[in-house]
Amino acid sequence: MPEASPQAFDPLSERLLAEARERETRVLSRAERITYWSSSAAFVAAALALLLVAPAEGLPETWVVGLLVLSYAVASRLEFEVGSTIAIATQLIVVEMVFVLPPSQLPIWIAVGGLLGQLPEYALRVVPVERMLVVVGSSWFAFGPALVFTVFPADASLTGRTVSILALALAAQFGIDIVSSTLRERAALRVPPRQVLSQFPLAFAIDLTLAPLGLLAALAALHDQWALLLPLPLLFMVGLSTRERQRRLDQALELSGAYRGTAFLLGDVVEAEDAYTGAHSRDVLQLVLAVCDELEVDARSRLDAEFAALLHDVGKLSIPAEILNKPGPLSPEERAIVNTHTIAGQRLLQRVGGRLAEVGRIVRSCHEHWDGNGYPDRLTGPEIPLVARIVGCCDAFSAMTTDRSYRRALSIRAALEELEACAGSQFDPDVVRVLTELIRSGSVGLERQPQLVAIPASA
Repeated sequence: MPEASPQAFDPLSERLLAEARERETRVLSRAERITYWSSSAAFVAAALALLLVAPAEGLPETWVVGLLVLSYAVASRLEFEVGSTIAIATQLIVVEMVFVLPPSQLPIWIAVGGLLGQLPEYALRVVPVERMLVVVGSSWFAFGPALVFTVFPADASLTGRTVSILALALAAQFGIDIVSSTLRERAALRVPPRQVLSQFPLAFAIDLTLAPLGLLAALAALHDQWALLLPLPLLFMVGLSTRERQRRLDQALELSGAYRGTAFLLGDVVEAEDAYTGAHSRDVLQLVLAVCDELEVDARSRLDAEFAALLHDVGKLSIPAEILNKPGPLSPEERAIVNTHTIAGQRLLQRVGGRLAEVGRIVRSCHEHWDGNGYPDRLTGPEIPLVARIVGCCDAFSAMTTDRSYRRALSIRAALEELEACAGSQFDPDVVRVLTELIRSGSVGLERQPQLVAIPASA
């Protein structure tokens, strides 16, 4: 089972997981209510239609049905959180059901089992009762094996035909699950299909692993129906695994929150020491995130960019205030001291450790130039991390449009012209293009509006 270490935990999955946990305890939003009422009503209608088209024959004993439904309820509580959705270890029981119960009844009994599994949360009011709709509306996957086994009846055996039909049933289950889940997540939560699809590999891997064991249990039940209980010890072991994974996810979320809190705390310290730098960092943050979104950087890089935008000037805490606030041009010696702030920032963040140590390497490169004339390592072009290139460009625009102790702010027009003049020398041309387009279109706002003072770009 993949570990949720702070270094490997995908920031997108982290965000989706945190949102899903928070959402689980609140009433349905309007979009969720419409989506899950519609999905649940359609599910019930389709399940009843299947029963009419393929009436159940040769029903098993009532206690067998009850045993399978209760087993499914137990298995449904063993949840692996994956982004905004969950993977559950129910495939063992689903395979038993499809061989023991009439296939046309499978969707109904799976929905009932899912509701029973959540009954304690409903009874204790931990989860709003109306979230029963989520369980029913998420049971569409059951139609895959139900339809396949209705069209191609098969008994539990290890023959090639039975294995082939079971494989076809799994493929149908996965296909319906992908389509139905993607549509629901898009309609209810506005989650892009690409993000939904990224959450399926773990869920399907669990199902593929458990399906053969479910077939063996169904095969054993031909000789003694109490063999249907054989999956329960395995489910107990799965439960221990889910609990351990849950603990790791909790730790990862807590540590991520600690990193974010540390970043904001250091930002507040910088602001307390230098009001310009604090406000400037907030402006840079807004610009950087807007550029990252436009460039469609991955979730991990976007989080790095958020931290780097907040902390790119943290090394200035080591620079004497009389130099930082000097009302005039700096001497070469003073400029050399100021230029050490990127290295000082990296060292500070390395002492914090963890994720912020990685961000420290980006902070070090935020004043490198595209043509290699920056500092401290004189990196060129793509050698400079993309996030550092974005922060460096947004940092320069914010600095140019802010009053300083030694000069007035440039107008937005003059600052944009300066960026474009330096594209390909100081700045990454692609980053300049995106940033200037965002600002000219008014797509990004700032904590403080730059003064519109018409000063030539050469000033």
